[in-house]
Amino acid sequence: MDQSIGEIIFAIILLLSEIITTFTSFELIIQKMKNRTKVLIPPVLQKEDYPEVDIFIATHNESVDLLYKTINACTFLEYPDDQLVHIYVCDDQNRQEVKRLAEHFGVHYIGIDNNQHAKAGNFNHALSLTHSPFIVTFDADMIPERTFLMKTVPYFFIPDATSSSYLPIALVQTPQSFYNQDLFQFHLFSETTIPNEQDFFSKEINVLRNAHFGATYTGSNTVILREALEKIGGFPYHTITEDFETSIRLQKAGYWTYSTQESQASGLSTTTIPSMIKQRIRWAQGVIQSIYNTNACMTSSLSVSLRLSYLSAFLYWWSFLTRMVFILAPILFALFDLQFVQCQFHELLIFWLPSAIFYHLSLNNLSTQTRNQRWSQIIDTILAPFLIIPVFLETLGIHQKTFKVTNKKKMTMHTRSLLYMIPHLVLIVLTILAIIRYGAGKYGSALFYSSIILFWLFYNLITLCFAIFFMLGRPSYRAYERFMIQETIELDFHDQIYQGTTIDLSYVSLAFSLPLPIYVPTHSSFYVEIKTEKYQTKLLVQLLYVKVVQGKWIYVVTFQDAKEEDYRQYLQIIHDRKHSLPSHIDEWSTLYDDLYRNIQLRFQKRQQEQRQTFRIPVYQKLSFSNGSEAFIIDFNYHYFLVKDFHGNPKDQLILHWQDLTFHLRLKKKLKHQHYLLEVINLDELLLKKKELNMLIKKLIDKENNE
Repeated sequence: MDQSIGEIIFAIILLLSEIITTFTSFELIIQKMKNRTKVLIPPVLQKEDYPEVDIFIATHNESVDLLYKTINACTFLEYPDDQLVHIYVCDDQNRQEVKRLAEHFGVHYIGIDNNQHAKAGNFNHALSLTHSPFIVTFDADMIPERTFLMKTVPYFFIPDATSSSYLPIALVQTPQSFYNQDLFQFHLFSETTIPNEQDFFSKEINVLRNAHFGATYTGSNTVILREALEKIGGFPYHTITEDFETSIRLQKAGYWTYSTQESQASGLSTTTIPSMIKQRIRWAQGVIQSIYNTNACMTSSLSVSLRLSYLSAFLYWWSFLTRMVFILAPILFALFDLQFVQCQFHELLIFWLPSAIFYHLSLNNLSTQTRNQRWSQIIDTILAPFLIIPVFLETLGIHQKTFKVTNKKKMTMHTRSLLYMIPHLVLIVLTILAIIRYGAGKYGSALFYSSIILFWLFYNLITLCFAIFFMLGRPSYRAYERFMIQETIELDFHDQIYQGTTIDLSYVSLAFSLPLPIYVPTHSSFYVEIKTEKYQTKLLVQLLYVKVVQGKWIYVVTFQDAKEEDYRQYLQIIHDRKHSLPSHIDEWSTLYDDLYRNIQLRFQKRQQEQRQTFRIPVYQKLSFSNGSEAFIIDFNYHYFLVKDFHGNPKDQLILHWQDLTFHLRLKKKLKHQHYLLEVINLDELLLKKKELNMLIKKLIDKENNE
């Protein structure tokens, strides 16, 4: 054997990486097989059976505006008796503005000074001052749907068939959902093709953990049995992921933790690369801390299945090292002639190819369309360089002991992070050099026998390109999220009601479409009313601009001063629903599609035409009262665009058209014998709404028919 010590060490690391990857995948497949028989059906409770509930909204340094939306939604929660629901804003900064906000909503405020234990200390302080048998926890940005309590509390009252009591459920976790695009969706122009990256854990992995009734507490959107919490001494302190450790301690105490499949609250994903990486490092370190603190992989207080599940959770954070090993292995072989595996080409085909195919198929079977192997490897490649060292140090017991709240503030700027792409750039250069050196001068059978190494080099190069795309970011022009929501809207303008459909809503504006365009003067205010099954709001708005998209006449309006009750109802119309971002991966979107979209859209200039009035297509030759003729291209109430003018355009022109009379004068002569004619009797024409609307309808019908 003539391999060096370095080659032997890397070969061992490569072998361990394969073992880790196989074990974690196999463990999840076993969970999925078992989980099919572990679906719990909550009972239908009588009104008098519903218990008291304390709702804890945790806040550290979040803005009052953000908290407003969460508290507002909590006040709309459905429950048989509202007197049984107690809402507490738990503020570990003891801020007066947050206290005033709580008082404004008529909910309780619990402030704390000198909190030394982050979120756990905040919640434990609230526990000592409250009494209800059930506790709901929400992060400051997590906005619940009105059905949250009705779809979670009944789980605690499932009868135990082996006794006269209930099943030992201590915690019901609903999947975390997000109403803004996460960085993977936004930076990679994939907001219509892939779900939020965290959906794979919240809606897949954590639900699979029901196979052992060992779902993980994720810190928010959760109902917890107070008796069980008190039994384990409250929320644990000596970890930076108190939520994860809480669920382990509950399971060690003999309780079940369960995850539902339906999300019931939505919050904000991180909006900057540095904050996302810090968040993932904190999760990695916290999970390892908590597993060490509870001895979760070895304790006899947990079943063998749960211990293996926590071993898999521990090894997951080492998967970022394994991803880096899989990228480096073909580079080191092709570029530096370092050999870590001794085998012939046919042996590779016999052993590696079937395993690769079945591994791919098993991963596809494991996920219900929230993640595939390609996107898993892209995401792991992006994160790997930043997690390897923190995971290694935490495994050695070198801890991060301070808790930092993740920054989720919306950024209106370019979100690139050039510094963070350096590791990926280095790997791209090495990969390209390896491809050139290894493939140079090879033809025929020599090239064929080198195909597997070249395949992995090219494949890894593509995933590294996605990492570069990710770090390049994407311009963010909007200060507020837009929600794609279609609801019926009524427009009250000039004592006439028009009915349309909303296109999208934001906190300061909305867009809606009408079947036909109407004239709305600049700076004029009018009311719009939106009604849903549960909510109704009437808002004073002002036109911002108009646009035509795919034949729809769209108006974008901005809000004027709104009554608070109307604004609160409006917030519920936005948030009390499942949001429009993808919940499943687009299986028709190929690797080529993803690459092409990133290249095309990344270098495409943003074009946004904002007009105050619509251009109504005409395309007719019309005559004026003085005998002049012109071909009218379009008009927008204020102006006519004409060409091929026969006569003197400087004369004052009168156009009798249908049942209307337009008085026109030359505004400007344009290129290519085009003229802009100004309508000087617009106010008079606007008084003839019926005739004007009839003319516009005929023109649009003519355009549609053609």
